[in-house]
Amino acid sequence: MAIIGIDLGTTNSLAAVWRNGKSELIPNAAGEYLTPSAVSVDEDGTILVGRAARDRLISAPDCSAARFKRFMGTQKTYRLAGRAFQPEELSALILRRLREDAEAYLGEPVTEAVVSVPAYFAEAQRAATKRAAALAGLKVERLVNEPSAAAVAGHISEGERDKVCLVFDLGGGTLDVSLVERFGNVVSVTAVSGDNRLGGQDFDHAIAKGFCEDCGLNFDALTVRQQEMITRQAETCKMALTHQEIVGMSVDDGAISASLTLSNEWLIRKSSKLFQRMTAPIQRVFLDAGISPQELDDLVMVGGSSHMPVVRRYISRFLNIDPTRDSHPDTAIALGAGICAGIKARSGDLKALVLTDVCPFTLGVANYNASEPTRHLMSPVIERNSVLPTSKMRVYYTIHDGQDKVDIQVYQGENRYCADNTQLGQLTLRVPPAPSGQQSVKVRFTYDINGLLEVEAINETGQTERLVLQNKDMTPAEAERRLQELSRLKLHPREQEEYRAMLARGERLYAATVGDLREQVGQIIDWYQQQLSSQEALRIAKATKKADAFFNKVEAYMGDAALQPPEPPEEDEL
Repeated sequence: MAIIGIDLGTTNSLAAVWRNGKSELIPNAAGEYLTPSAVSVDEDGTILVGRAARDRLISAPDCSAARFKRFMGTQKTYRLAGRAFQPEELSALILRRLREDAEAYLGEPVTEAVVSVPAYFAEAQRAATKRAAALAGLKVERLVNEPSAAAVAGHISEGERDKVCLVFDLGGGTLDVSLVERFGNVVSVTAVSGDNRLGGQDFDHAIAKGFCEDCGLNFDALTVRQQEMITRQAETCKMALTHQEIVGMSVDDGAISASLTLSNEWLIRKSSKLFQRMTAPIQRVFLDAGISPQELDDLVMVGGSSHMPVVRRYISRFLNIDPTRDSHPDTAIALGAGICAGIKARSGDLKALVLTDVCPFTLGVANYNASEPTRHLMSPVIERNSVLPTSKMRVYYTIHDGQDKVDIQVYQGENRYCADNTQLGQLTLRVPPAPSGQQSVKVRFTYDINGLLEVEAINETGQTERLVLQNKDMTPAEAERRLQELSRLKLHPREQEEYRAMLARGERLYAATVGDLREQVGQIIDWYQQQLSSQEALRIAKATKKADAFFNKVEAYMGDAALQPPEPPEEDEL
């Protein structure tokens, strides 16, 4: 059975599959790749999905819904023709249609998928996406961040050239910004940021409200049908402005009639606040990654809204770099998801490719706040933009005399106070009573790329309590298998053959040399072991290349006494 990749978008969704050595887009029943992310209930109760549903947003707004991706993971309810739907149920209908299209195209059952999500989706939104897939009859173990999917698609199409890329992903409902390093066969996301409330639909709304303002209409006082009609016309004009400087916008439904000439300059004026909001996530990823914009090799702009010339010019001017011309804004994420599906299926021609991602939000525990005991402080264990999978530990101490238990509350978020973050769960561990500060508890977080978080707490006697935070649709057997995989993260990857061979080579050269050269070889061995301990694929790949280059020079010098002794790498390179 095939595994497909799905780009579940706010405005449009599409699917791809890895076969015959490439990621291939899957057409829908109409022969198109883009399926509008819209759902409508017809008069006879039939569920309509895609283009027909989108067209009914105007003709039957009380029976139709779109743009529900923005509310994934919330309690928002849509009532269509008297029936209640949650956002994940509407998304499930889109996913089911994509699955059916894939089965018809491939001629075989499709029961598993890799689904892309905004990099800045929180845990609740990711869990809702997995539930939507389960409702659609799809097993989804892997969610891939949308910019990561776009980056891996570019890596496949351009070849394995080392470079630093910024992926700017402006979709219909969300903005994601990611810094990605491509090194050899490793594609590594080093930092992510974004805005889950900024996308193409915000520009549609700004155009609609600006149109009404200039034409003397009160947008908020219009009927739902009239608002949808104007917003749909605004979207059409926005798309027209991608290839022409001036367009005419007019609406007439009998009750209201207005027309206006729009330009890209007019669009900039009416959307100035949206442009200003784009820069904050860009600045944040550079700060988190510890690099400057001058180090960028590529600016990759994806997502349907990045077609807008005003957006491309604004971001290009802000970063002082032109976007790549072959990034395929509409389809790059789906193509990348298709590649990730091929990796998941262990396709032979993708076995060498390594894709690493990062944790978009900080994970930590509540810590006692002596100055304000009722306001616990967030104590980070895994900080945002840590490379996944990862396992990290912190030690905490009792705060009261005679304390016999420790309550460990797990949170997600960046704020100083726990109350401003999202609580994910909690556990309680018994400790031997003792004076304050004399009993310690080790707290280890282990987090995998599929969103499984294991929290372990261990007291000084070795007693352990464990909390597993997993997707609600994961079976106990799947969770146990994942936990077995996670347990391996707690060991350094020194037993892996390639790295063990590099260490053995260094040890051999250490035994064969003397004096300053022996000391330099020893320093490289120590440094290389530290890189292995990081468990970060990109870091290890770079370290392996540097160690290999230095050992090559040592061996060349040992074989030819006429050569000068090799210089060790500069300290800042290590």
